[in-house]
Amino acid sequence: MTVTESAPGAGQRRDAAAGARAAHEGILRRQSARESAARTYARALPIVPVRARGLTIEGADGRRYLDCLSGAGTLALGHNHPVVLEAIRKVLDSGAPLHALDLATPVKDAFVTELFRTLPPGLAGHARVQFCGPAGTDAVEAAFTLVRAATGRGSIVAFAGAYHGMTAGALAASGHAADVRVARLPYPQDYRCPFGVGGAHGAELAARWTESVLDDPKSGVPLPAGLILEPVQGEGGVIPAPDAWMRRVRRITADRSVPLIADEIQTGVGRTGAFWAVEHSGVTPDVMVLSKAIGGSLPLAVVVYHEDLDVWEPGAHAGTFRGNQLAMAAGTATLAHVRENGLAERAASLGARMLSRLRALQGTYPCVGEVRGRGLMIGVELVDGECDAGEQGEGREGECDRGCGERRPRPAAPLLAAAVQRECLNRGLIVELGGRHASVVRLLPPLTISDEQASAVLDRLADAIDAAARNHPG
Repeated sequence: MTVTESAPGAGQRRDAAAGARAAHEGILRRQSARESAARTYARALPIVPVRARGLTIEGADGRRYLDCLSGAGTLALGHNHPVVLEAIRKVLDSGAPLHALDLATPVKDAFVTELFRTLPPGLAGHARVQFCGPAGTDAVEAAFTLVRAATGRGSIVAFAGAYHGMTAGALAASGHAADVRVARLPYPQDYRCPFGVGGAHGAELAARWTESVLDDPKSGVPLPAGLILEPVQGEGGVIPAPDAWMRRVRRITADRSVPLIADEIQTGVGRTGAFWAVEHSGVTPDVMVLSKAIGGSLPLAVVVYHEDLDVWEPGAHAGTFRGNQLAMAAGTATLAHVRENGLAERAASLGARMLSRLRALQGTYPCVGEVRGRGLMIGVELVDGECDAGEQGEGREGECDRGCGERRPRPAAPLLAAAVQRECLNRGLIVELGGRHASVVRLLPPLTISDEQASAVLDRLADAIDAAARNHPG
């Protein structure tokens, strides 16, 4: 083939690429002009997905990305997994109703059977399930309504750093609520321990504080209708609860007849290396709120609870879209695939290897304050790597220079974290930010991620941290 013969083909490819970029930019411009100022992910991730499979997304501009956001943890099996697509097609081809309110259907029956098969043993044999509106926040609202009806009490106790949703009740129990209507307790963590000590001692102090608040008649906190917690705080910065502390909280609530509500909306379905994150500690909660991955990528939310709490009157909690048959079919396929293929165990082993490799970055980059997580729920906290050691203690985290023994971490670096997110996107990697100061880079890859893909993710993230540390030191 001559040069002149090949030239038109090259020109056509250039024209196609230019057209794709123009279409991409046009869609983004129209989104900015027409959608509300409340949009979030679209601001930090200016991409236009048009095709997706597994870990990979292709944008309208022709670029390909490794997606470690996974629909904020919704896509346990990644994008368009064959078992999910087949389950959806089967329902569509069967002529079954797609909308069924709360009527019994074969699709719903199969979903509940598979869901109950996965529940913690102490709950599975005594469980009831309520289908809610299609978002996890509605399941949280349902849980609050349930425990209030069952106990006759009104208040809820939650933890600093929590995130439970955006409706009024769920938002009131979250860490960034502007109008405090729910009592807050300290959530144990090592790097930014509220007591300045971390470790087992910090967790013990957090448990003692919980007991004091519940038992002190002058604490200002009446005995609550329920206590809600995340086994791993997600939006709070990927902070796993210590197993011993979880067991202690379970004893504290049980001794005082306070229902324990576990928010497994993001941690469930194998994400943390166990099917449900409470299983790491052996705790059986009274109530579990579930959404995200249980719908197999489609909207679905439920509250599962012990039968002793089932005191609701008919219609006490309802919702028009609680009978999503496609989501139930996709959810059944997802739950079964995770269970049958040991994907929770796979998440535990692969996640441990990824954490180990990421922790090696702490010795290279002072701006990496802490790497933490459980399973394939991973966070890297970015800090001020140039902070005065005389103010903050020796090293990345050390004892206070006043000699009081208090551990003083470096200040959070949200602008640096945002720079890392941008550098990741430039390298074809999609990550989320979270944490108290939006300074934690979060990884939520699908449970189906391969070893090779995990290595590619870590390579791109390490390169992005290096670039951000050099180019955006402030």
